[in-house]
Amino acid sequence: MLVAIAVLFLVIGVVAGVIGSIAGLGGGIFFVPALLFFANWYEPNSMSPQVAAATSLLVIAVTALSSSISYIKQKKVDMQSALLFFIGSAPGAIVGVYLNTLLATEDFTLLFGLFQLCMFVILMVKDKLRPRQINWEIKRQFVDNEGNEYEYGYSRVSVITIAFFVGITSSLFGVGGGVLMVPTMMLLFRFPPHIATATSMLVIFFSAVIGSVTNIFHDHVNWLYAAMLAPGAWAGGKLGAVIASKLKGRTIVLFLRILILAIAVQMIIKAIIG
Repeated sequence: MLVAIAVLFLVIGVVAGVIGSIAGLGGGIFFVPALLFFANWYEPNSMSPQVAAATSLLVIAVTALSSSISYIKQKKVDMQSALLFFIGSAPGAIVGVYLNTLLATEDFTLLFGLFQLCMFVILMVKDKLRPRQINWEIKRQFVDNEGNEYEYGYSRVSVITIAFFVGITSSLFGVGGGVLMVPTMMLLFRFPPHIATATSMLVIFFSAVIGSVTNIFHDHVNWLYAAMLAPGAWAGGKLGAVIASKLKGRTIVLFLRILILAIAVQMIIKAIIG
C-alpha cells in the first residue's frame, strides 16, 4: 500500500509541478488536498491541516527552484522585482506560519474562495478596462517572442506591502502565494504574463524556503510524504517551464483564469460542506 501511495504522489507531484510552473502558482492547490485526503486514507487522522500546509510548502520550494532555474535560463525572470517582492513576502511567510499554529484555517476558506472568485472576475474584464496613466517609480519594458511590447512598473513601497500579505497567505494556506502574486503583478503593475509567472516562481521559492525553515522549527513537516512528492515536483517544474515558453501570453492568462476559478469553487464548496 505504501508503494502505491508513493507512486500516486509521484504522479501528483509531476502534474502539480507542470501546472504550477506554467501559471506561476507553485502547485500547493494540489499538494494540500492530496495530502489531507490520501495520507488520512492510508493512516486515518495522521495528517492535520497544519502539517499538510507545511509539507506542501516544502515541496513547493522544490517545484519553484526547478522552474526558476529554467526561467532564468530563458531570461524571463525580473530579478530586481523578484527581490523586492521577496523583501515583503519573507516576513509575511513567517507570520503566516505562526497564524497557522494559532488559527483554524478552515475559518478562512470561504473568504479566500470568495476573494479568488473576485480575482477571476477582474481577470475576465481587465482587457475591457481603460488603462490608466501611472507615474511609476520604477519602469520596465519587455518584448515577447511574438514581438509584442510591454511596459510595466511599480513603486517599491506598494510591492513590498502587497508581497507581505501574499507571504502570509502562502504559509497560512500552503498554496505558495502565486495564486495571489501573479494576478497582482498583472492587474496592478501590468506585468506581461510570461514575466509575471516566471518572476512569481522565484519569489515563491524564496518565500517557501523561509516558511519551510519556520515550519521545520515547529516540527510540522512530514518528511516521508515530502520525499514522495518532491521528485515529481522537480521534474514537473522543469517541464512546465519548457511548456510555458512555447505558449502565447493570452493562453497563459486563460490557463490562469481557469485555475483561479477552480480554486475559488473548490474552497467555497469546502467551506459550505465542511
